[in-house]
Amino acid sequence: MIEPRISNFFGVSFLALMALATGVPNLVSAQAAGEVGIDRVTRETLCGIGRGRNCDIKLAVRLGLFETGLRPRFPANAQCRNIDEQWAIDYTPKRRREAYHGGIDMPAPFGAPIIAAAAGTVVSVSEGANSFRGREIILRHSPSDTGIDLWIYTQYAHFDRGPNLTVGARVAMGQVLGPTGNSGRRLKRGGRQQRQRRPAIHFAVWFSDHPGYAVHRNKIIPVKGRWMDPNALYRNTSPFASNAMKALPKSDKRVPIPVMFEDGKTYPTGTKLIWPYACKRK
Repeated sequence: MIEPRISNFFGVSFLALMALATGVPNLVSAQAAGEVGIDRVTRETLCGIGRGRNCDIKLAVRLGLFETGLRPRFPANAQCRNIDEQWAIDYTPKRRREAYHGGIDMPAPFGAPIIAAAAGTVVSVSEGANSFRGREIILRHSPSDTGIDLWIYTQYAHFDRGPNLTVGARVAMGQVLGPTGNSGRRLKRGGRQQRQRRPAIHFAVWFSDHPGYAVHRNKIIPVKGRWMDPNALYRNTSPFASNAMKALPKSDKRVPIPVMFEDGKTYPTGTKLIWPYACKRK
């Protein structure tokens, strides 16, 4: 095999070299810190996070892709964009096989700025021509970025235009990533996918106690990765696992959400996490 020899010589993955050589936008176009070979990822993690066509959905469920009952609670003085499609709801009617929603969706007008939920590093930028998520970006957040002792990955999708960022770039919390849209592949008639879906963000979160991640078929697969209900991220304290979130008493299911206002100020002051849309003041 020539691929390992080439990638070892240049010190980057073969996929990254191919992207640089061809300029194909929906391949990872450079190697960010933390990228490892796909051989470092178990089959369970690869299937559970990547959800390939030949993978059993039960592996994703085992890694946390199931409903927890968490809901956001915004500050009393904030008017924020809310969720209209909740975490891990049954998506089987929208697909041609058993499927669950791997994130939360928040509708917003075309062009509404999507912002980074925390400081982080770009690990993937994709045009997503053959993806239901369309144009997307994935950020990797170190423990120092979030104040959480885990490696966290946030995914933002359905951009109207591709984010003007490259793999390896650092992003500040609240930085505009791009405009809201409704990009993404739609099923043909009979597939039950809406033909003209509303513009919205698809926001997803994964986490791991391991700093490494692999790139496989244009997907980011964290080593030892697990799914996180995006609402759980804003609890800002462990545990984050879906089974622990599902077991919380009803009184703890409403998660206080830290936000950035349209003037750039945050609530609470000093937060390292914010909702991926700026909120209006009431």
